[in-house]
Amino acid sequence: MSQNQISLPAKLINGGIAGIVGVTCVFPIDLAKTRLQNQRQGQQVYKSMLDCLVKTVRSEGYFGMYRGAAVNLTLVTPEKAIKLAANDFFRHKLARDGKGLTVVREMLAGCGAGMCQVIVTTPMEMLKIQLQDAGRLAAQQQKPVMMSSSKIMAANPVLSRSFNSGAAVSAPRPVSATQIAKELLNTQGIQGLYRGLGATLMRDVPFSVVYFPLFANLNKLGKPSPDESSPFYWAFLSGCAAGSTAAVAVNPCDVVKTRLQSLNKGASEESYNGVVDCVSKILRKEGPSAFLKGAGCRALVIAPLFGIAQVMYFVGVGEYILDNSPLRVLSA
Repeated sequence: MSQNQISLPAKLINGGIAGIVGVTCVFPIDLAKTRLQNQRQGQQVYKSMLDCLVKTVRSEGYFGMYRGAAVNLTLVTPEKAIKLAANDFFRHKLARDGKGLTVVREMLAGCGAGMCQVIVTTPMEMLKIQLQDAGRLAAQQQKPVMMSSSKIMAANPVLSRSFNSGAAVSAPRPVSATQIAKELLNTQGIQGLYRGLGATLMRDVPFSVVYFPLFANLNKLGKPSPDESSPFYWAFLSGCAAGSTAAVAVNPCDVVKTRLQSLNKGASEESYNGVVDCVSKILRKEGPSAFLKGAGCRALVIAPLFGIAQVMYFVGVGEYILDNSPLRVLSA
């Protein structure tokens, strides 16, 4: 196979393996990011990422840090596969006669990849956030401030069936991603799973526009010659550097997306009617610094996630699997 030729099945395998390995490694930090981003002033349950992880282990056990991981592990394969394969596809189409891409064309390829991935990213994030944030809401409800269950259900109509009846607040019964998905489909249809689509596009398109060109140029610096690939450790470091930079750059969009996709609200947490309303209320009530909530956690999540992804992607695990598959051997 020519090196210039794209093997889409191989790219899908590479992206899938990279996504599963990466998510398994960094999911607890992603959980901390979601909980920190959803905190409002005066209602802080966690002081920092470390405090969040310690309190999560104490109150929910070790596996509490992996709430929502099943959703990610199930959908991260198509999500990462689409993102990486789409970028590779667009770069291939935008290349002129095998010549290198300009930065503008690299950004266009990244933009195309970001737009493609939201097909899977939006419902994945939607379900994951509900499961990740459940522990924060339960901890918040344990504070002295009491609230009737009817008010909680009014604030959270989609997931109201998961609460016990009674005058006093009790933590929501554990629900699965499947239950949440069914409830959303029954009450809101398919658009329920795509709540926050606009905010997801606002986050993922700029992320890809920044990440892919930055990675390509950083990785190019480690190549011994134009015809050789960079060492795997350089691909890893380039993925980490580009990923963390892009993650921090789009963190304000990620905060907005997280708030819009959170169906459950605390006792006095407001709801939002779209991106503009969300941005306006956050600025007015919490100030500009609120848009940087969870930025450190997000950088720590994305850096190794994309570092691992690029190592898998450029080492060519998918190509190796396909070249040595039984069907390939038999047909040779």
